[in-house]
Amino acid sequence: MAANEDKQATRQATLDALEERIVRSVEELVSGDDWRRAIEFAARFRTRSFNNTLLIWAQHLEAYEQGRVPTPTPTWVAAFKDWRKMGRWPEKDGGYRIRGPVKARFASATPRDPASWRRLGSWEKPRPGEVVRRRIVSVVPAYVWDVSRTHGAPLPELPRPRLLEGEAPAGLWEGLTEQAESLGFEVLRMPRDRIERGANGCIDFETRQVMVCADMDPAAQVKTLAHELAHVRLDGPNQRDDAREHRGISEVRAESVALMIAAAHGMDTSDYTIPYVAGWASNVDGKDPVAVVRATGEQVRSTAFDILDKLDTTQLGNGNPLSLRVDGPEHTPQAQETPEQAARQVEPLPERETPAASVGSGRGL
Repeated sequence: MAANEDKQATRQATLDALEERIVRSVEELVSGDDWRRAIEFAARFRTRSFNNTLLIWAQHLEAYEQGRVPTPTPTWVAAFKDWRKMGRWPEKDGGYRIRGPVKARFASATPRDPASWRRLGSWEKPRPGEVVRRRIVSVVPAYVWDVSRTHGAPLPELPRPRLLEGEAPAGLWEGLTEQAESLGFEVLRMPRDRIERGANGCIDFETRQVMVCADMDPAAQVKTLAHELAHVRLDGPNQRDDAREHRGISEVRAESVALMIAAAHGMDTSDYTIPYVAGWASNVDGKDPVAVVRATGEQVRSTAFDILDKLDTTQLGNGNPLSLRVDGPEHTPQAQETPEQAARQVEPLPERETPAASVGSGRGL
């Protein structure tokens, strides 16, 4: 019993330390340029949660400054067992510590009824007619490695988009338009003097129209369309969150989603202008600025991930090696990657009661 309590205490201390590091990283996002770099980085590792992206970013940059890795930005990141499956051996003490999700299965014969979901045991099978969904129930300390801290078999190269200045990635305008239309919006290219306040783009939620200024080069048009699609996804009349009360959050989210989509397609993002993050975050009544920034980052990541996942375009990748099959966001085998226990499974945290209404949310950590 005492040994288990010691393990629990050690694990919780590690999670607390990771939380403190996340908070420090968020507190450093005090300028538009820092936020832009963080979101651009997250575009490269978008299957990871915003919190874990910050942890990977901070630890890799620290390793670069100490001369332990050759570049300031990671290339591909995966867990110990995933690297081993690809014929590569992660270096001892070369991993980056993150918060690994522990998932459980829940079953229901009436999935629309939140109270009907029940948690399945390790080997329990669902009853006939039941729907099964997986839900994150706790987190444990886990490790991932950048490819630069592994050795072994060569990996296949990822195709990179080739863009001419001012041109849009092939198929991106069409793909974004199709997504807007699937949500019931018409996409129109219009002269600037026909758009409200001469803006690059705007949305009319009453007529369900997305208008993009036609007096720009194709790259600017597609970036504007991505911005407006983010507004459609996040800021409709039925949305109820902080952005409804604070326009700064709405604009930062939309521009950040557009930045992430552009970065994932190899577009130059140096001309993106994002408002001073600390300013709007500190002006949300009753909310901690750090909490606001973290929530915004995760909303941006999950929205951009969903948009990018539906596009049939050539993209830079999502941070996972090409030969690694990943079924969904935040693929981290249940904390099997600690250096001391890389070859065996780490005991997960004790099971906690999970609110039935949140079953099947599918969001990473």
